[in-house]
Amino acid sequence: MSADLRLVGAALGCWCAAIGSLFLPARGGWALALVALLVVAAMFRGSRWIVAAVAAGVACGAAATAARVGERDAEPLRGLAARHATVRVGLEITDDPRLGRRSTVVVPARLDWVAVDDRRIAISARVLVLARDRGWLGLLPGQHAVAPARLSPPDGGDLRAALLSVDSGPQLVGAAPWVQRGAGVLRAGLQRACRGLPAEPGGLLPGLVVGDTSRLDPALADDFKTTGLTHLTAVSGANLAIVVGLVLALVRWCRAGPRVAALVCVLALAGFVVLVRPSPSVLRAAAMGGLALVALALGRPRAAVPALAAGVLGLVVFDPELAVDAGFALSVLATGGLVLIAPRWTEALRRRGWPRVAAEALAVPAAAQAACAPVIAAISASVSLTAIPANLLAAPAVAPATIAGILAAVLSPVLPSVAAFAAWVASWPARWLVAVAHRGAGVPDGLLPWPGGAAGGLLLGALLAALLVGFRWPVVRRWVLVAAVAAVLGAVPVRFLAAAWPPRGWLVVACDVGQGDALAVAAGPGAAVVVDAGPEPDPVDACLRRLGVRRVPLLVISHFHADHVGGLDGVLRGRVVDGLLAPAFAEPAAARSAVLARGIRATAAAPGSALVVGSLRIEVLGPVRPLTGTRSDPNNNSLVLAVTSAGFRILLTGDAETEEQLSLLPSDLRADVLKVAHHGSAYQSEEFLAAVRPRVALVSVGVGNDYGHPSPVVLARLARGGARVMRTDQQGDLAVVRDGSGRLAVTARRG
Repeated sequence: MSADLRLVGAALGCWCAAIGSLFLPARGGWALALVALLVVAAMFRGSRWIVAAVAAGVACGAAATAARVGERDAEPLRGLAARHATVRVGLEITDDPRLGRRSTVVVPARLDWVAVDDRRIAISARVLVLARDRGWLGLLPGQHAVAPARLSPPDGGDLRAALLSVDSGPQLVGAAPWVQRGAGVLRAGLQRACRGLPAEPGGLLPGLVVGDTSRLDPALADDFKTTGLTHLTAVSGANLAIVVGLVLALVRWCRAGPRVAALVCVLALAGFVVLVRPSPSVLRAAAMGGLALVALALGRPRAAVPALAAGVLGLVVFDPELAVDAGFALSVLATGGLVLIAPRWTEALRRRGWPRVAAEALAVPAAAQAACAPVIAAISASVSLTAIPANLLAAPAVAPATIAGILAAVLSPVLPSVAAFAAWVASWPARWLVAVAHRGAGVPDGLLPWPGGAAGGLLLGALLAALLVGFRWPVVRRWVLVAAVAAVLGAVPVRFLAAAWPPRGWLVVACDVGQGDALAVAAGPGAAVVVDAGPEPDPVDACLRRLGVRRVPLLVISHFHADHVGGLDGVLRGRVVDGLLAPAFAEPAAARSAVLARGIRATAAAPGSALVVGSLRIEVLGPVRPLTGTRSDPNNNSLVLAVTSAGFRILLTGDAETEEQLSLLPSDLRADVLKVAHHGSAYQSEEFLAAVRPRVALVSVGVGNDYGHPSPVVLARLARGGARVMRTDQQGDLAVVRDGSGRLAVTARRG
């Protein structure tokens, strides 16, 4: 037992020291390592071995990180990055390139050399390439390439020495290593074997088997994220456990001894790593998933804990940047949950009469999810209520899909027809996983809001630890059940009110004007700021009459499409309009001329400007700059406004599509109420919606429109983010209200 604790303490000390040293200059890390060594010497003399083990781990983590930080901050690369020098570089690709935001190819790499003024300087440093040319996407880890690049300083907090902006394609030097080429052949063969399958299971299967998500449907990926199943599409310890576990069972069935079993398991592990490519993430998963299995294969199940601790210690010393990698933390925590928590929960369930198979089926996903929950909450600022049931339902299908998929990949170069049959067999459990993800993502309020960041993660970790201890007593279990029910009922972010019309205390109303936009923001008794006018005069006039709006201190036209300006006469009918705010973008020109010809005093809509209308503060967020060459330039030059009313923030987005939404991301977009852009069309940025994270989402859309609005994927994404989604085509006029207790509520007028 003492050895277990010594290694665990050393691993935790190493991990924490590496995190701290990443944010210190190299000399700070060396100083920390020296102090830790002095503590080790003092504690060994006093026989305080637990403190000595922790201090020894601190010394290892601090020293390893300080050495890498010194490499990162060394000249001349640091100076070149600081002045954004343009150079020619030689690179070695270190991980799979991926497509990032704005079609940028993100390529992790290591510098071999830098050429400045015809002088080549040998430099070994970790960098990140941001390339515009999609030719970078096909590169394999281990491939060497040459390219001109502009250097920039890194963001900090990791071991990258510079960011490289590259406009051209790579000039390849030699070929990738044979291991990577062999893995590429098998991965491509698996993709070919899956071509005849339906789109969703066919795109999911390569992700399950080898972590290749290039064909994974984005909507399905979102549902996997919501239901806590994302780990299935990334190579992890679970994938390795399936493969090595099957091999171990076969070896034991053949009555092989522990040493032979361990050797065969290691060989199977190495073969699987070759198949999925030995990138850093795969090697990490191999270490985390393989150590415990090898210990068990040797007949020493108690060695699983020190093996896990040794793996953490060795990996962090080998690559200190893993200390701040969320995937590494999840791998360690999931393995720890399976080793430490799952057996206890399994035995507890068996004492209550559960069969072993059923007890393990529940305990394993629950233990892994409980161990990982604090990190997931810190990253996503939410807690999933569907993760454990979804993982429980998914578990029986994962192993058959993985094993049949591996057979398809291995057989694809030599027996393509047999490989296609194996892929078809694997598709049936994959279809079950697709169904679980879709049904789980559709559960109302399946994601509960939670404080994000380190504070939120620590809070949830402390709460779970207290529950694990307190659950031994029946009274605690009863109170936890009551609290859980209360939390779920209280998690509904916005109440739905049934009230007379117009509702008392209304802040903003989305008028039901058919396939178009018209909104009114309360600006005092009988007054409202009107944003857009819908396609026809009568519907917007009727909506404003129902609200008692007689004066419009400001009319906002987000852009000049007919479904936003066609009803302008309805706004002007019998009302005083004091001013007009419209975008500078002049298309469609005829509609713009017709609006300006009304003679309403116009105000310039410059980005960053602000207006005060009564108690309202209106900020112009976009367009940040004119956007041309997009799918719809008028839509992507819509006015985007943030209106503050009664302490609540309302984001009005016109028809802004993905391009304009992405251009706004540096701005503060957080809002309580979102008018969903472009009638809820599919042209929405996931990053934009995540940045807004509204409590109420209003969708102004017409019944039975021909455009497919709104997109079910967008609506589901908003709902999963905690928003109450309201639609004019289903519920009529929509009003967001500040109720008597000062809270946000929502109501609708039907008919």
